[in-house]
Amino acid sequence: MAHFEKAKSLNEWFDQRLGVNTLNRVLAKEYWIPKDINFLWAMGMVLAITFGILLVSGIFLLMYYQPNVDLAFDSVNYTIMQEVGYGWLWRHVHAVAASVVFLIIYIHMFTGIYYGSYKKGRELIWISGMLLFVAFSAEAFSGYMLPWGQMSYWAGMVITNLFSMGSLEMNGVVEWIRGDYVPAQAFLDRFFMLHVLLIPIVILLLIGIHFGALRLPHVNNQNGEEIDFEVEAEKYRSGNKAASKVIAFANDFMAKDMFVVAVFLVFFFYLVFWNFGFAMDPVNFDPADGLVTPAHIYPEWYFLWSYEILRPFSKDIGLIAFAFAQVIFFLLPFLDRSPNAVPASRRGLFNIWFWVMLVDLIVLTAMGKLPPEGIYSTIGYVAALVFIALWIALPIITKLEKKL
Repeated sequence: MAHFEKAKSLNEWFDQRLGVNTLNRVLAKEYWIPKDINFLWAMGMVLAITFGILLVSGIFLLMYYQPNVDLAFDSVNYTIMQEVGYGWLWRHVHAVAASVVFLIIYIHMFTGIYYGSYKKGRELIWISGMLLFVAFSAEAFSGYMLPWGQMSYWAGMVITNLFSMGSLEMNGVVEWIRGDYVPAQAFLDRFFMLHVLLIPIVILLLIGIHFGALRLPHVNNQNGEEIDFEVEAEKYRSGNKAASKVIAFANDFMAKDMFVVAVFLVFFFYLVFWNFGFAMDPVNFDPADGLVTPAHIYPEWYFLWSYEILRPFSKDIGLIAFAFAQVIFFLLPFLDRSPNAVPASRRGLFNIWFWVMLVDLIVLTAMGKLPPEGIYSTIGYVAALVFIALWIALPIITKLEKKL
């Protein structure tokens, strides 16, 4: 049995048994962050806070939600919204957070692309981040099913139909996922379980992996400068903080993070109280009806870009293009053949590639919400082709890039 001396404080008692001081040192006090960063590096903390808001608000909603096809719609739109004290507030908070979290994810994601934070030993940071994007997407989709409104039902119908694999007509796979020929009670039960239990557990695990992947290669900086973290950390520990190029995660960097979080929360609660409608589709305030197809079926805004890549093509080609869009971002660290881990503004053709990609995704998102007819169909088709062409061109233009 291990020998324990009598603890002189509560902190020492816990440290003897859990090593809390060691954990604090490794994960916070001696976890070094470059000074040369801006507010965009706080998006990770904003994401963590938003996920926490989703968990807390989801727990309150779970107290009154009924996962039954006959009761789900009323439990959300009448019980929670009208009968439970402040139920409307918790639903608005949850709906807005579910939408805003993707805005933060996209900002975080394109910050990483712009500053080359996926290169030079940071590949696992990028891949774990993309796995988090997939997990959040699955969480959002499963949650969208739960109100059991018209758009929930038909979005579930359309998305699960993708698993038939086009001309392969693997309808048995679709029925297996749904648990029935059409979305019904088994379908709702499965997505309820995924939303409230399995996927949140996966997200928590991936957050741990993502944070752990940052520990050794450290956080990137605005100029892509190679920093000797051991040397700079020694300056910091010796008291020469002004000359050191790094700061401690706690409490130096955390103080900056919390300021950005505070600004974000002002924006967030403005949306909750005055502009919550954008996060709740009007069509979804009609009960699910498998006999009445909505005039125009579309997903939430954060899926529109990939939906528009699927839509302009024939069934099989569209599925291939859609699968390409889902996978290709994972391969970014390996498709970018440049040796430079510096901001895009210093990388010539890659800078053009980055901004064209960003604009193209915005165009795809805008077109995905509009009916696929006339000029909208043509613009969506061209934007989808541009997206594919950009990724095909990426290894070529980065291979030609000179070392800085």
